[in-house]
Amino acid sequence: MKKGITFVVGMLLAVSVFANGKKDANSGKQKIYLITMDQMDQHWVHVNQGCMKAVQELGGIDYKWLAPDIKDDNKQIECINNAVAGGANAILLAANGPTAVVSALKEATAAGVKIIYVDSAADYPAEQTLATDNKAAGKTAGDVLIKALKDKGVTSGSIGVVSVNTATASTVNREAGFRSAFAGTGFKILETQYCDGDAARSKDAASNFITQGCVGLFGANEGSTVGVGGAIAEVGSKVLGVGFDKSDMILTLIKNGNLVATMAQNPEVMGYEGMKSAVKVLKGGKASPAYFDTGVSVLTKDKL
Repeated sequence: MKKGITFVVGMLLAVSVFANGKKDANSGKQKIYLITMDQMDQHWVHVNQGCMKAVQELGGIDYKWLAPDIKDDNKQIECINNAVAGGANAILLAANGPTAVVSALKEATAAGVKIIYVDSAADYPAEQTLATDNKAAGKTAGDVLIKALKDKGVTSGSIGVVSVNTATASTVNREAGFRSAFAGTGFKILETQYCDGDAARSKDAASNFITQGCVGLFGANEGSTVGVGGAIAEVGSKVLGVGFDKSDMILTLIKNGNLVATMAQNPEVMGYEGMKSAVKVLKGGKASPAYFDTGVSVLTKDKL
């Protein structure tokens, strides 16, 4: 008799635990993660802010932002794996390396996770990509620098480029667009220096370009641009610099005349619209358009 009672009580407890677990799992909240390249750049802070704005408006979302402390493929892969293990329904990803994360994304998809790219895509299918047209924006940066140099009466000379690495799709495309602007001109673009977006290393690279007699410099992302502007400011050089992204430091460098301009993306739009698309897809809808051009603005001293 006692054994029978014990068995029944045990079964009731098991059912209760199962029911409670099922209730938590079906609470209606979707788990959505933002995984960016790093935590260093203000650019990602603004993407996060866009995500949070959409979360507040939409409701019913369990949202987390994960990112490596530095740009590192293995650390970003770890973030993706942690998100999947944490029960992610969707991941908004800014891929550091387009091929490095593919295996992790395949595993995420196999687990039923929906993938949306913000800023930089991987070589793997996703529901949507929300990003700047980086080649077009890079060409615009080149055009702005050429005009600024010509306004100073400079029609030839060497140009230095400071970028992140040879793998990140967004910055590779920016560099390609920038170089295309100089085709058929009297300027020569030197071999790109890659500094992983680290501002201090980018500054050293930019200083070396200045020592070599470059007349113009281009920074392909926030850290690169801060480094370029910092090098120009330090030597009081007449070298002209243009860059990419918007941060307090970059705006200060422009105000002080150490940078001619920066190509300001719209990271808040990436996060905001990306989050809305994630929710739409999780509800059975389709994210449209497949490529969402979030635009870019040229910020100069008179446009701040």
